[in-house]
Amino acid sequence: MEYVIEMLNIRKEFPGIVANDNITLQVQKGEIHALLGENGAGKSTLMNVLFGLYQPEKGEIKVRGEEVKITNPNVANGLGIGMVHQHFMLVEKFTVTENIILGSEPTKAGKIQIKESAQKIEALSKQYGLSVDPYAKIEDISVGMQQRVEILKTLYRGADILIFDEPTAVLTPQEIQELIQIMKNLIKEGKSIILITHKLKEIMSVCDRCTVIRKGKGIGTVTVADTNADELASLMVGREVHFKTTKKDAVPQGIVLDIHDLVVEDSRGVSAVNGLNLEVRSGEIVGIAGVEGNGQTELIEAITGLRKAKSGSVKLKDLDLTPLSTRKITEAGVGHIPQDRHKHGLVLDYTIGANTALQTYYKKPFSKGGILNYKKIYEKARTLIKEFDVRTPSEYTPARALSGGNQQKAIIAREVDRSPELLIAAQPTRGLDVGAIEFIHSKLVEERDKGRGVLLISLELDEVMNLSDRIAVIYEGKIVAVVDPKTTNEQELGLLMAGGKQEKVGASS
Repeated sequence: MEYVIEMLNIRKEFPGIVANDNITLQVQKGEIHALLGENGAGKSTLMNVLFGLYQPEKGEIKVRGEEVKITNPNVANGLGIGMVHQHFMLVEKFTVTENIILGSEPTKAGKIQIKESAQKIEALSKQYGLSVDPYAKIEDISVGMQQRVEILKTLYRGADILIFDEPTAVLTPQEIQELIQIMKNLIKEGKSIILITHKLKEIMSVCDRCTVIRKGKGIGTVTVADTNADELASLMVGREVHFKTTKKDAVPQGIVLDIHDLVVEDSRGVSAVNGLNLEVRSGEIVGIAGVEGNGQTELIEAITGLRKAKSGSVKLKDLDLTPLSTRKITEAGVGHIPQDRHKHGLVLDYTIGANTALQTYYKKPFSKGGILNYKKIYEKARTLIKEFDVRTPSEYTPARALSGGNQQKAIIAREVDRSPELLIAAQPTRGLDVGAIEFIHSKLVEERDKGRGVLLISLELDEVMNLSDRIAVIYEGKIVAVVDPKTTNEQELGLLMAGGKQEKVGASS
């Protein structure tokens, strides 16, 4: 058997934790090989060892049958290994071409050859079906396009073994389909791909084989054609996982959120929310379904006070929220799980314990006369960490050291613990594994069953259909239809999300 990559008995330790415990990974030439595991299982660490960002304590690495020492990413590049990172390594003010050649700029008589580089990049882009404009600025292109720039960066440096680290975590469903096609094109051209993921649907649709790791240990490698999503999920989590959230029928009571004729402008002064009307009652989950960029972000920001509405009203029961500050809105009974956990959910350099107190640190018993009571803050943090299964070495660990799933659980613990009358859950499971998703979904249903109103905004149609009691479809800043998840289907929702009419599809749902 010809392996392009062999990582044999790799051990990688950090203070107080064994991230990779004797893991073996063997990748065949010309395959898409999935590396599957929960958040924090050690997937990214193993790939950072392969890419030369970390040095292992034990084990050996072979590339095309030869044992190698990969001491830094330049050595990896020299061996034909390229890595597309989960958080893109791009300079926003630079063009696509400037980003791609950064660090290996071709010069002639002391002058950087931008034009020649751009032509080479354009040729590569066409060859692999990437459709990237070499002169576009990074800040002006979509997240999906930025990812293609990262792929081009590896191809430009001659990589024929590509590592994709959670490549679909920030993509829309359409961009995910396009990326899958790009991966297939790369394989046709003789490349080999390692795909770090926890999305089982993607593994089933695009991968040849899959290596599963759990809590830092290798569980085994399976041929994808011989397995199924349920089997992979239980290998990954170590128990049976329920994809369908079990919940009783909702018993909605009075209106908790009433949005009337809301108009909100985006940062450019263009109306992103255009006369939107929506009601959420206590004891129900209302899901908002829509293609990204149809006003969801501005709607969330207007409800939570992060952006001022131009006109219209947002009421929590009888209280008009539109003139209030974010803190006043929070104190009135609105909880917010933000769509970007790093930007709006956490202070990454604070401890995870301090992050759980961000909404309450100025109140008793956590503060007296402006002096913080750290003993009480960390006592409370320990309780929340245990209750919400936040996996962290301790409550004093910096938030940035935790995996995405555990960061998200900490945010949810903080917001749910205050028992808000209205809980806004924006992309609550973005980039999380099936175990964490199952846990978070059960917590949202628990809040609903306690009589809270839950507004769910998600780009994952499965999630919206699985959790919601009613689904409101947003298109061009308006709610164009409200449908019942029991009688609708993905086709009807997809058509409505694209601006189609309900009557055309109502009969088929």
